[in-house]
Amino acid sequence: MIDGANTAWILTSTALVLFMTLPGLALFYGGLVRSQNVLSVLMHCFAIACLASVMWLVGVYSLSFAEGSAWIGGTSKFLLADMARDAKSGDIPESVFFMFQMTFAIITPALIVGAYVERIKFAAVLLISAIWLVVVYAPVTHWVWGGGWLAEKGIMDFAGGLVVHLTAGASALVIAMMLGGRRGFPGDVRPPHAPWMTMAGACMLWVGWFGFNAGSALAANADAGMAMLVTHISAATASLVWMVIEWIKFGKPSLVGIVTGTIAGLATITPASGFVGPGAALVIGLAGGVLCYVAVSLVKQRFKIDDSLDVFAVHGVGGALGILLTAIFVDAALGGAGLPEGQSIGGQFGVQFLGVVAVLAWSLLATFCIVKVTKALVGLRVSEDVELEGLDVTVHGESGYNL
Repeated sequence: MIDGANTAWILTSTALVLFMTLPGLALFYGGLVRSQNVLSVLMHCFAIACLASVMWLVGVYSLSFAEGSAWIGGTSKFLLADMARDAKSGDIPESVFFMFQMTFAIITPALIVGAYVERIKFAAVLLISAIWLVVVYAPVTHWVWGGGWLAEKGIMDFAGGLVVHLTAGASALVIAMMLGGRRGFPGDVRPPHAPWMTMAGACMLWVGWFGFNAGSALAANADAGMAMLVTHISAATASLVWMVIEWIKFGKPSLVGIVTGTIAGLATITPASGFVGPGAALVIGLAGGVLCYVAVSLVKQRFKIDDSLDVFAVHGVGGALGILLTAIFVDAALGGAGLPEGQSIGGQFGVQFLGVVAVLAWSLLATFCIVKVTKALVGLRVSEDVELEGLDVTVHGESGYNL
């Protein structure tokens, strides 16, 4: 029997998660680039949302959630050909489950946009995103949430530390390395043109994340309530941590800094959100704020990789950290929901660590191959003249600011 309360909550959560990409992520990223490229970033996010939606219907949903092997789902749900109007997934309509999971498939490749802004061909954005959904996102989703081999081992990923954040972060790092840095990187890159826009986008992401994490309970219940609580606490804590680090280091707390901390806290709590308690949220937010801040410096300054908007450092590192900390703070003695019967913290940590290694390795290898194919078919990078003038006018024939 379909549960009306649970269905209503997942319908609401679906709208919230779509709101994270359109317009939340688009504005968050749009404010961080030069004014000549703001429309290109918005276009990337919007086009990916449309592309992922159609691909989800055609086959990616089936490859993720239909019965298949331990590695990939089957073809029985292609185009939802056999789905009756009253078909159920648990106690909600399958159509609602399909839509909720679609919003995750939309935002995950959209997160990768932050790695290649201001210098990539639009055709490459579409081709990379399309292949990536089939080759990276669908298999990992099946492994973790679709009954695949990691699910059989007891992996704990409540809302996407592996499925969303680590896949996107690892793939972003590969693309950034293969594409090369922006003109002038690392010493002469223009600062964000509209920090206020980034802050507005961050606020939309924060609100939408309640649907992302609390909605992943797939019910209007206590797990959803706790997921919402710990999500908020972790975000607030990491925001303050990032602000304090910048204040001490540079003497001035920045708006871009504090909202970057917000996203780090949200990414880190995501896999743990339905499993841990409020005290753990403080620790996870603190750890996420510190470690992601350090990772930003390492990627750009130590390794000279122009992951332009810090996708790997914030989402990849945050997601992996959250996955590992879940094994500790799920323990009932620490306020968590409790370990699986017969499992120890050490044993669960081993499962979580295996998940991180496997997803990281697959994302890196598969994305390398995807970028190679894309480069051979349509090319990767715009010309130096196009990059200098900006992608808005040269690629899309429009300007973000007609003054």
